[in-house]
Amino acid sequence: MATRMLSTSSSGSSFSSVLEETNGCADMVLLEEITLGSIVQNLKTRYDSGGIYTYIGSVVVSVNPYRTLLIYDQNYISLYQSKSMLELPPHIYAIVDEAYRSMRDKNVDQCIIITGESGAGKTEASKLSMQYVAAVSGKGAEVGRVKEQLLLSNPILEAFGNAKTIRNDNSSRFGKYMDIEFDFKGDPVGGIVSNYLLEKSRVVGQNTGERSFHIFYQLLGGATTDVLEMLHLQKEVYSYHYLSQGGCSYILTMDDSKQFHATIEAMEVIGFSPEDISCILEMLSAILNLGNAKFKGHTLPNGSNACKLDNLKYVTYACDMLGCSRELMEESLTKRSVETKRDYVLKPLSATEGAHARDALCKAIYGRMFSWIVGKINSSIKANSLVRKKKCMGVLDIYGFEVFAENGFEQFIINYCNEKLQQVFIELTLKSEQDEYEREGIQWTHIDYFNNAVICELIEHPKQGILAYLDDECLRPGETNDDTFLDCLNKNCVGHAHYQSRAMKEFYSDSLMRRNQFRLLHYAAEVTYGVEGFLEKNRDLLYKSLSQAMFACDRPLLKELFPEGSPDGNSIKRPLTAGFQFRTSVAELMKNLLSKNPNYIRCIKPNDLKEPRKFDEDLVRHQASYLGLIENVKVRRAGHAYRQLYEQALARYKMLSTSTWPVWKGRPKDGVKEVLKSIGKHSEDFSMGRSKVFIRSPKTVFELEELRRKRVEEIATFIQRMYRGWVKRRRFKALKRAQLVFSTHYRTHVCVKRYRKLRNAAIVIQKYFRGWTARKELRRLKKGIKAKMAVVTIRKYYRMWKLRRALRRRGSKKKEVWAVGVIAKYFYGWKARRLYREMRRGVKMIAAAVVIQKYCRGWLVRRALKRHTKESAKPIIAAFMWKAMCFKYLEYLRPHLPSKSPIGGKWPNPPIYLREASDHLRNMYHSWRCKALRDYYNENANEKRRMTEKARASSLFLGKKALYPRSVKIPFKADRINLRNDPRWTKLVTETHEQRVIWADVIQKINRSDAKKVPMVLAITGNSFMLLDPKSYALKYRVDLNNLEQMSLSPFSDSIFVMHVKPSRIADPSYAKGDFMFQNPNVIEMVTKLHAVIKESVKKTLPINIAKEIQVRFKADEPSCAVTFHHTGMVYSPVCKRKGSTIEIVT
Repeated sequence: MATRMLSTSSSGSSFSSVLEETNGCADMVLLEEITLGSIVQNLKTRYDSGGIYTYIGSVVVSVNPYRTLLIYDQNYISLYQSKSMLELPPHIYAIVDEAYRSMRDKNVDQCIIITGESGAGKTEASKLSMQYVAAVSGKGAEVGRVKEQLLLSNPILEAFGNAKTIRNDNSSRFGKYMDIEFDFKGDPVGGIVSNYLLEKSRVVGQNTGERSFHIFYQLLGGATTDVLEMLHLQKEVYSYHYLSQGGCSYILTMDDSKQFHATIEAMEVIGFSPEDISCILEMLSAILNLGNAKFKGHTLPNGSNACKLDNLKYVTYACDMLGCSRELMEESLTKRSVETKRDYVLKPLSATEGAHARDALCKAIYGRMFSWIVGKINSSIKANSLVRKKKCMGVLDIYGFEVFAENGFEQFIINYCNEKLQQVFIELTLKSEQDEYEREGIQWTHIDYFNNAVICELIEHPKQGILAYLDDECLRPGETNDDTFLDCLNKNCVGHAHYQSRAMKEFYSDSLMRRNQFRLLHYAAEVTYGVEGFLEKNRDLLYKSLSQAMFACDRPLLKELFPEGSPDGNSIKRPLTAGFQFRTSVAELMKNLLSKNPNYIRCIKPNDLKEPRKFDEDLVRHQASYLGLIENVKVRRAGHAYRQLYEQALARYKMLSTSTWPVWKGRPKDGVKEVLKSIGKHSEDFSMGRSKVFIRSPKTVFELEELRRKRVEEIATFIQRMYRGWVKRRRFKALKRAQLVFSTHYRTHVCVKRYRKLRNAAIVIQKYFRGWTARKELRRLKKGIKAKMAVVTIRKYYRMWKLRRALRRRGSKKKEVWAVGVIAKYFYGWKARRLYREMRRGVKMIAAAVVIQKYCRGWLVRRALKRHTKESAKPIIAAFMWKAMCFKYLEYLRPHLPSKSPIGGKWPNPPIYLREASDHLRNMYHSWRCKALRDYYNENANEKRRMTEKARASSLFLGKKALYPRSVKIPFKADRINLRNDPRWTKLVTETHEQRVIWADVIQKINRSDAKKVPMVLAITGNSFMLLDPKSYALKYRVDLNNLEQMSLSPFSDSIFVMHVKPSRIADPSYAKGDFMFQNPNVIEMVTKLHAVIKESVKKTLPINIAKEIQVRFKADEPSCAVTFHHTGMVYSPVCKRKGSTIEIVT
């Protein structure tokens, strides 16, 4: 879990319970054989199948997967919430949920103890535990704020307390115990963090391949240039002595820049003020700059050694950050004060002692600053004092057992802490098991196990323990060093069974242990410790002058961190040793743990390479041994391999007996006993407690599970049978209902159809009846109209008879003239009446009015002509007739004019007497059309240019090239592939300085060797034409336009053309050295534009050769090649074939 494990899995997945797991044994209490080998093999089996968690009763064993697993999202949190540990596969959420519910519902304080080696995943396990508690606890604004602060304390503590080691990229270099406090509802209300033994020596030095604390690298990698300049820092890590000793400046799995911003944001949320954050950064800068300070030794006149600072620049930077004078800092680093009851003396320091004093100061600043940060976090997340009945859950994330090639004071202290934790684990586990047996009334079986209390006594005995001897050596007067400490141990501890050294006869020649080393037989393994540095690290002294210098600084925080430097509180009392302080802290921690119900997470790393899916059995066996897993299994078994509450056992196995299935109405205890008897189990196979059933052998448990599996299959088959029958019956009923609905709708359809048929028949009968009635009425009307017409006819003949009779009576010429007038009057009246009748029958009113006007005007003209002679009437009539004919012709000409195109349409044929006028009109109309066209092209330059190009194409190819008529209707384009807007062309323009694109398109280049076609891009510019690669637009060939001799084409409808080029003397391979033969469907367009641009830019006319055979010279130093064209009219695309020195093209 050193790698953060996240998930997006679905909660709908299928999960098996602990007893149903098939990949190894999910609970190692159920192992048949209890040996270290069987435990390691079971862990390997589960690890290979993806199961990183395994139970030992209520203890979770976690194997670091070193990869991302999708088992930690909200769906999994919901899945494990309020579930029994046996219901689902082993998971860290199960034990955390069990602890949380016990704390919330039973009001029992809990603690989660996470142990294991460095790199086994302890830090991630603590994070997951806190995240789960935050997810399942209550909601609300205040609760959310507390959760956020509790979770955000982790990145701050990791930044200042974690570092990269050889075994782990995010190793905790301090012990952390967090107590999370809850109210009566189970909602978090606050917390408190305790830290133990920060590895301060990492500030001033690291082993190869390791780093100092993360915060230094985060600061250099994530702060802005202005901030670094203000702090007198550089981004380069190797510029600082304290950071360059490990030779490792970055971690692949960690972004220092992002982590820095996350740390600053977390500090702001927790409650650090901007002044606090600024002061912390300044102290970090001071530590780095002080680390670069160098000391140069010299000898005083009295013969004593002294030193002085060689490079004061970094000291000045540090003083600026700390707010003190450089002279005070220089004096404090090169001299020490020796104070007695009566005197005060300044003693000069040698160069080595000065460097030690500098390192001690930097370690003190960082260590006390870290403790202050923890205190600041505690003040922010502490619970409100008004909250009553607070419950508590603790999470302990502390360094695991460490065995290195070289082990010193830090490893000794860490392993001592692990011995105490193991002692507490054995005591609490045995006690809880024994208490449970007593509560259930089961006889307790004595268990043989290794009791490490003797080792703890060897280390922590107040008078005869190793820590006591170490304190004595640090405090006693006289010459003391690490060797005298080892002599003291050899003198007092040689007889102890768990202590070894070269002073003992049996180990005098032991080559694995040097003379300055001793060995302790811990519960986990034998560890050899080198005594070098024990006394110095135990004293953890800081010279009084340095404390006083820090207190004299302007920064209020430094006065708070170094109170012993105050002039008002001078004391000659020696400070407590590191060993004594740690022993006291461990005692308080053990007392705290013993007051709570423990829950254990044992973390194991599968390999030292941090690689996923790799399981080193020897390494895991070593960890399983010192973690005491086998003792844990033995204690948990204690004569009974499995136990369960009667209610849960009955609910799980009641289907195995017909008397308890499906419902048992008696006591759960009696029901469980009935189930066990029904499968043939005797009383020696199990024990009945007060609330639980205890099963002795794992074989019995597996037998129960196998019987349950078979019975569940039978029940599932029965349920499936019943369900399928229910589904079929439901489907039958649905089909029956559907049939009734269908019948109803069908009958309705038949009735509607019959009704519509009857209705249509009635409509037909009505139609014929109404038709007969209408025809009858029509005949009646026609008969009346005929009668009326007969009356009109009779009246007409009667009036004519009366007229003839009147004429016969007059007889004279005058009467005859009068008669003609009367006859004309009656005739015109008759025609008008007839026209009126026709109009009433449907003739248009306008036509009738025109006719009436015509006759009226004729009558008026005739009446006017009566006063003139025939000679005077002729010119008037002739003029009227001429105008009428002209007007009629013009009316005819208007809709029959030709189109507006100057060459379009035929002029209508005029009458013979208007031919001359028609010629004038035709000339006028043509002139007007030409002027309108010129005005249009003057207003539209693009259309004028296109028309000019079309005219040029006509002059070049009309009647010469069969392909030309097809191109007339197609508008010419300049850039058919949008070359101008392509970034690849823009890049090429910067190289060739050819910006103006005349024409561009994809063409087919015909090779000279095999006449095959290759696609290329042809681009014609104002000065040259270029051939480009169609994908990358890389320049292949370039030819200046003044080097183009002529163009050759065939007279047929093919699209092949040849560009004849003068031989080039330029050495650049991109310049062509021979002719080119291409194919493009827009050949007419391309040649026309090329002809125009050459005439414009080169001031010459490009010859166009149109022939059936063309001579092509592909290279200047090769003979010409004949290209012949054969037109068959049967080939859609030209076919090119090379035969010797001839290329045949069939079109």
